[in-house]
Amino acid sequence: MQLSLTVNGRAVQVDIPPSTLLSDLLRETLGLTGTHIGCDTSQCGACVVHVNGRSVKSCTVLAVALEGAAVLSIEGLAATQSAAELHPMQTAFHENHGLQCGFCTPGMIMSSVELATLNPAPTEDQVRAWLEGNICRCTGYQNIVASVLAGAAAMHAQEV
Repeated sequence: MQLSLTVNGRAVQVDIPPSTLLSDLLRETLGLTGTHIGCDTSQCGACVVHVNGRSVKSCTVLAVALEGAAVLSIEGLAATQSAAELHPMQTAFHENHGLQCGFCTPGMIMSSVELATLNPAPTEDQVRAWLEGNICRCTGYQNIVASVLAGAAAMHAQEV
């Protein structure tokens, strides 16, 4: 099937089988391997991307359902900033040691960006509740939560 959509701000037209998952389109067809596949069952959240500004687990979405949609993956997130800067949430994860092996990090960051967009000043409890669908097998989550809080504050400061 022919599919036209925007990925990371770039118009894309591809011919894909109707059963292609968004995660496979990103990774296999478009070579955007920042979106990780950890479970294929919507449990881990490593594959979270934004579709039309909302977080979705890309391993559960058929790509053909996204005709005309705007998809933002972790690779495109920094491109929303000026000249080779990281997105404030990416910077916050780096500065607050919000990652260890990094496998879950793209999904954590993409989920966290949506939270911070909807709630510029989330509480620790709100962050923990929001990230409930994202699993990290390395950490105790404290540095991830600290990263999200710092990232949300930085995103909000950038808007002012």
